[in-house]
Amino acid sequence: MHIYEGILTATPAGQGILLAGTVAAAAGTMIGLRRLDEEQIPKAAVLGSAFFVVSAIQVPMFGSSIHLVLSGLMGLVLGWAIFPTVLVGLILQMAFFSITGPTVLGLNTLIMALPGVVCHYLFRSSVCGNRPSVIFASGFAAGSIAILLGALLSSVALVLAGKSFVLLAGGFLTVHIPVAAIEGLVSGSVVVLLRQVRPEVLRAPVFAPMTQEVGNG
Repeated sequence: MHIYEGILTATPAGQGILLAGTVAAAAGTMIGLRRLDEEQIPKAAVLGSAFFVVSAIQVPMFGSSIHLVLSGLMGLVLGWAIFPTVLVGLILQMAFFSITGPTVLGLNTLIMALPGVVCHYLFRSSVCGNRPSVIFASGFAAGSIAILLGALLSSVALVLAGKSFVLLAGGFLTVHIPVAAIEGLVSGSVVVLLRQVRPEVLRAPVFAPMTQEVGNG
């Protein structure tokens, strides 16, 4: 999911994209910090730690590398607070593993955080229901769509940077299709588990199975 340091700086268009990504990420981070209240801080810490670990595990594939991001899950739980959470995680990765770099820090933050915000608004209400199948499907959709949107943003950035990156952009989007499926399964399973044991994490009511609803009726 990362765009590596030095790729987009090779062209003037790429430099413009890096600047635009940095400005957009800064705006998202400011909004996220305003939404990051005392209740959200522990959630952001746990999810940020998970993001730091899974996105540092790079799996080589077709000349690139892939990794889990958990952006859909983070978006469902944190909303706009995903922006500062991802930013801190990327800064730590840059400091300890040199996975990213300072020029692409803003753009990579935008690529990973913005899809989570989109999925928050798309699936936030449906994961708070009482039907396990709907909860899992919503979590799966959030996890998979967030990855596909992030890969799409990366590919668009590469295409706009110059014709020489078109082939790389196509391959980048393709290799993230299986990652999207895995992210969907992980996110869907975690959301169902959270609804059963810690519904307050999603600010959702206590999970009530359909059988109980029928019996109470």
